[in-house]
Amino acid sequence: MAILQAARAKALGLPEGRAKSWGLNRAIFYAAAKRGFKHAAQPHHDRGLGKGKPVRKGRLVYFLGNEMAYTAKKSNRTYFTIGDELQTESDFKRQIESRFGKHYTTAWKESLAIVHKYPKEVLLSQNLFFNQVYRPRRDKLASKWTEKSGV
Repeated sequence: MAILQAARAKALGLPEGRAKSWGLNRAIFYAAAKRGFKHAAQPHHDRGLGKGKPVRKGRLVYFLGNEMAYTAKKSNRTYFTIGDELQTESDFKRQIESRFGKHYTTAWKESLAIVHKYPKEVLLSQNLFFNQVYRPRRDKLASKWTEKSGV
């Protein structure tokens, strides 16, 4: 999910680093949704920046087509976030790219090629992207990429 969502965001114009943040964010979000959001996040408190104020205050909302995610800034860079956890390029590299090993570049290029086959309307729709792009190939791609990476 993460790599296809990142490729989707890149195809829709986000810079690669921010696209990877989006991809990881959506993978985490959908994994939680699949589990039924059993432990819904409660507002966390800022860790030292204005003690006692909720981190959620002032969060920005971003829409990629009709799909919404929260954002936050860190070091003048904008990242997607769930709760008070940012999804950064380094998180994507550690959690996603590392699984592919030396085959990551091939998987990334394949993901970009896949999403570029679809019209913009499909990429802009959360439902159409899931049902037409992701769902029909998730098992095949997971199997293929797992086999190549030896995971």
